[in-house]
This record gives sequence, structure tokens and C-alpha cells, in this order.
Amino acid sequence: MEEELQGWETPRREECRIPVVPQCPAPPRKRPVALPELGKERREPPKGGYFQPPDLESLFVLAPPRRQASSCA
Repeated sequence: MEEELQGWETPRREECRIPVVPQCPAPPRKRPVALPELGKERREPPKGGYFQPPDLESLFVLAPPRRQASSCA
């Protein structure tokens, strides 16, 4: 009867406690960047370039002519 008059209490038993969360592991380390070998020759870029869209020039033909900037002086 006396317990009912005191109200609610926090449970203190071990099974009622919130478990301790273990620490997160450290983030993975970055791998070292491989430096190019000094004696190794660099490859030349392709003769025609890297990107050759077939219709690129046609896009510029369809574009309206640019207006000249007017001076505000």
C-alpha cells in the first residue's frame, strides 16, 4: 500500500538498464596515391581528340547571333 502512495520509480535492476553502445570503428585509411614512375613515358592524346560528337557543329549553326554589348557611358 505504501508503494502506491510514493508514485513511479525508475527501475534500477541490471536487466532494465540501457546497454552501453560500443565505440564506432575508425574510418578506413586512404590508400597512398601511386606516383607515376619517372622513367615511364606519357601517352600522347588521340590525334582526333577525346570526344567527337557528330552533330556538335550543327548546334552552333542553329544558335542565334550574339548581340553586341552596348556601352552605358
